[in-house]
Amino acid sequence: MLLTISGEADSYIQFMTVLILFLLVLAVTYFVTKWMAGYQKSRISNANLEIVETIGLSNNKYVQIIRVGQKYLAVAICKDTVTMLTEVSEQELILSDGSVPKTMGFKDILDKVQRKTILEKEDGRDE
Repeated sequence: MLLTISGEADSYIQFMTVLILFLLVLAVTYFVTKWMAGYQKSRISNANLEIVETIGLSNNKYVQIIRVGQKYLAVAICKDTVTMLTEVSEQELILSDGSVPKTMGFKDILDKVQRKTILEKEDGRDE
């Protein structure tokens, strides 16, 4: 009987130790990731080079508008090559004010699908 109680206590202590170590590793991972993100951001921030806009054409092909000094360039980026397409004047560009455009969240998409399903049922399409 005494061995059973002692065995249960040991199991509980082992579980709590593993849980605490897991949480400690998780916290260290979080803070190291935040630190690395800040470090990379400070290395990337540059006054002379900026990627203004990127559009993906396929998996590994992109067209980017970049600012180099006071000039804007359109470049094609492929898997192994980067090709300058043309220089673009600032007047031809529609530059954003730096605010992040609103993207649809999961709830917005779910609501849209639900509304579409309700409309289809009302129209008699889904019988």
